[in-house]
Amino acid sequence: EMQVVQSGGGSVQAGGSMRVSCRGSGGAIITNCVGWFRQSPGKEREGIGFIYTGDGATYFIDSVKGRFSFSQDNKQNTVFLRMDNVKPEDTGMYYCAVGPETMRNPLTSESDYTHWGKGTLVTVPS
Repeated sequence: EMQVVQSGGGSVQAGGSMRVSCRGSGGAIITNCVGWFRQSPGKEREGIGFIYTGDGATYFIDSVKGRFSFSQDNKQNTVFLRMDNVKPEDTGMYYCAVGPETMRNPLTSESDYTHWGKGTLVTVPS
C-alpha cells in the first residue's frame, strides 16, 4: 500500500518563500495527478492547484496563481509545491493527494483521490 509522505512547512514571514514536498513511498505518484489542498483556520478545505505529473500540466486557483508553482523529481518520486511571496492568508494545513491521471476535476473531486498525505502546517504571521 502506497503512502504519501509530506515534509516541509513551518513558519515563514510574509513576502518570503516556502517549499512543501509530497513523496510517494511504496508506490509511484509520478504519472498520476497530484492535487494540493489547503485548510485555513475557520475555513473549509479547498483545492488550490494540481499537477498532472505525466505531462507536467498544472493549474492554480487565482489567489495563488503567479506565486505558487510545482516541480517534480521523478527519481525521488516527489512533487514539490513552492510558495513565493507568501501572505498571511496562505496560512493553513496543506495536503497533497494522489489520484489517477484521468481525473477530470482535480480541484473539487476529493473523493477521486486514492491516497492522501497527513498534511503539513504553513504559518505566515500577519
